[in-house]
Amino acid sequence: MQTLTQVLASQPLNASLTQVIHTLANSAKDISSAVRQGALAGVLGATEQENVQGETQKKLDIITNDMLKDALAQDSHVKALASEEEDDIVALNSQGSYLVCFDPLDGSSNIDINSLVGTIFSVLPAPAGDVSAKSFLQSGRAQVAAGYVLYGPSTMLALTTGHGVQLFTLDPSTNEFLLTDAAMSISPDTSEFAINMSNQRFWEAPMQSYISDLLLGKIGPRERNFNMRWIAAMVGDVHRVLCRGGIFTYPADNKDSKKPFKLRLMYEANPMAFLVEQAGGVASTGYETILDIEPQHIHERVAVILGSANEVNACLEYHGQHYDDQEPEC
Repeated sequence: MQTLTQVLASQPLNASLTQVIHTLANSAKDISSAVRQGALAGVLGATEQENVQGETQKKLDIITNDMLKDALAQDSHVKALASEEEDDIVALNSQGSYLVCFDPLDGSSNIDINSLVGTIFSVLPAPAGDVSAKSFLQSGRAQVAAGYVLYGPSTMLALTTGHGVQLFTLDPSTNEFLLTDAAMSISPDTSEFAINMSNQRFWEAPMQSYISDLLLGKIGPRERNFNMRWIAAMVGDVHRVLCRGGIFTYPADNKDSKKPFKLRLMYEANPMAFLVEQAGGVASTGYETILDIEPQHIHERVAVILGSANEVNACLEYHGQHYDDQEPEC
């Protein structure tokens, strides 16, 4: 099997981007070890702090955020970072070529029950001159790399640099990421959907209608049965979509008028949309393609509908939208 180093060497990447990816991958190895130790290392449980999103931080949220910050600060190619757990951007190396956005531990509500969690990251080109929050406000199309690391029964890295999606598995005997799928591909059709059904009464009418028709199964307008899956960690639900197809959505809702959206554009939606499009899927808010959104601030939230192209398009028809099947740009 090829190592991550060998796969990156085979792609037309410059040395500085390759180094940034290695920095992220090596940090993920350390995070994987911390997650595995769990209660043995005293890293479980919540703190008394809240992040900029107003959410109570878990101990591992802070630990993993600091691990990534420290590692990226030592990488001279990283000019600045933005994290879901930081109020503002963190300037690092003034001569760096890249900006890194990340969610250090997606699904942290799963930590204390030993369920799936992961790290999501996005790499953007750094503009010349002084760095600020505005430097990060680039559409998802500007991403030069994105991926996630899933900490489950095995630790897996899904990565795209715009040349398809590769899946790596961490070999515990060598501590190397080894290539286990050279070209992940999302099947265009599916009978699986992932959504938080507890919010059903708060959704907009198009999503209400779409999900209601799925639940009717064979006797409904879709004329086939669907199964629901929900891990409560975007990284786990998207991993399932990449592996065997499906549709994942966290739609807009009116539960809190000040927060109609759940997922963060820069740290979650953009990197996952990049991966999904590169694997042949579609990623939308219901009204616009995620990767085409021009961000207004680093902690912006959006609705997300992504996965198997034909099923996402079926959902978008309920929203009055439709996008052609998208092929990965290789």
